[in-house]
Amino acid sequence: MSPVPEVRKSPVLPLVVAALAAIALLVVVVRGSGSEGDDAAAVLNAPATESAAPDEAAEQLARRNPDDPMALGDVDAPVVMVAYSEFQCPFCGKFARDTEPRLVEKYVDSGVLRIEWRDFPYLGTESWVAARGGRAAAAQDRFWEFEEAMYADQLPPNSGDLDADYLTSIAEDIGLDVAEFREHLADVSAGEALVKEDFAEGQAIGVTGTPAFVINGVPVIGAQPIEVFEQTIEQAAEDAGS
Repeated sequence: MSPVPEVRKSPVLPLVVAALAAIALLVVVVRGSGSEGDDAAAVLNAPATESAAPDEAAEQLARRNPDDPMALGDVDAPVVMVAYSEFQCPFCGKFARDTEPRLVEKYVDSGVLRIEWRDFPYLGTESWVAARGGRAAAAQDRFWEFEEAMYADQLPPNSGDLDADYLTSIAEDIGLDVAEFREHLADVSAGEALVKEDFAEGQAIGVTGTPAFVINGVPVIGAQPIEVFEQTIEQAAEDAGS
């Protein structure tokens, strides 16, 4: 994996930077133990950032590409949640298993919300391999099934088991064309180029850990209780309609 070039930070999300104390603790917990113990619970239950006026530049993070296989929901949905995530992060897994399906049912299916995934593989080499796996699944328009399968029985961070063979087994389990998946996965330079774009974007706005969300310009940091997401999405929808 080649290094990501330094990116000049913009003033897009100073409010995100102010909220990253919880993310710093998350990094300590994940790298130190790989488990969801008492310290992890403290992070997950930490309050979300205080409500703030959406940042105009942050609102422009939404790509609204109708052909994006790593986005869920109507391209013209009034609310877009940009989600900086990675497959080794246990807190991303918690969000994906516990919260994301309920948001999809309540807001995505009704046309209110669009979710756009961004790769932010900050936990190491295996994270980058997994991100390329996501891109390989996306090439078959099956990214979200791959995401669900990866988080359903999530490996602990940096276990040494998250490799091409493991990712291929996931692809086979969800019915992908395995030969095509392997071909895309093996194209390291192409896969990492796309991942680096997302990673650099996150760095530029001050993201240092996952999950980190930007909902119509308003940040929500961490695997917050679903009520935090509901309140932020509904307020964003109300503001978009006014």
